[in-house]
Amino acid sequence: MAGQSDPHLSLFSPAEVEFVAEDEIVEVVPNIRMEALNMICGDFGPFFPQIASKVPLWLAVALKRRGKCTVRTPEWMTVDRLTQVLDAERESPREFQPLPFHYIEVSKLLFDHARDDISDAYLVRSLIEDIRDVRFHKVESGLETLSGRTHAVKLKNLSAMEVNIVRPFMVRTLQAFYKHDSPQMIQQADNTGSRSTPVTDRGPRRDLRRR
Repeated sequence: MAGQSDPHLSLFSPAEVEFVAEDEIVEVVPNIRMEALNMICGDFGPFFPQIASKVPLWLAVALKRRGKCTVRTPEWMTVDRLTQVLDAERESPREFQPLPFHYIEVSKLLFDHARDDISDAYLVRSLIEDIRDVRFHKVESGLETLSGRTHAVKLKNLSAMEVNIVRPFMVRTLQAFYKHDSPQMIQQADNTGSRSTPVTDRGPRRDLRRR
């Protein structure tokens, strides 16, 4: 897996999952005064210099590109918080620590467009990559325990990208186990097909004689 999504297995491409993540709310600190922006998804603003405002991530990226704001790093993207999460992930081989559902996509977008606003950016990126690798290793280890007796799998606190990669594979695996471990169902289907005997042609019908 290596944290990458295979377009032939996943339901959505990484770009599509990232597109959905752009609706996540973040805080920006404008450096200009600007009237409210009236969007289909809601109204944002008005904006005043040095006064934080909450906007969707896609709008934060657009304002950042134009040099109209700085982006505040989410609380979970601090070195202290990520270090705690990484330690907890390593100590709990069967549990996933709670993180934002789009933590992979949000962190990628912030590193791509607002890297200069992230304190200790290099260390933060390294910690997020370590967390992602540990979590994917847990997923792979969990998949190795699947058997024909497995009817459902519950993985709590997985992120959007992790679910997108794991779900198609797990569904196909369970379907394969169900098929190979239930030969009687296949035999039933074969027997049902063999019971239906073809209608033979007995020649032209004769009218019954009246008594």
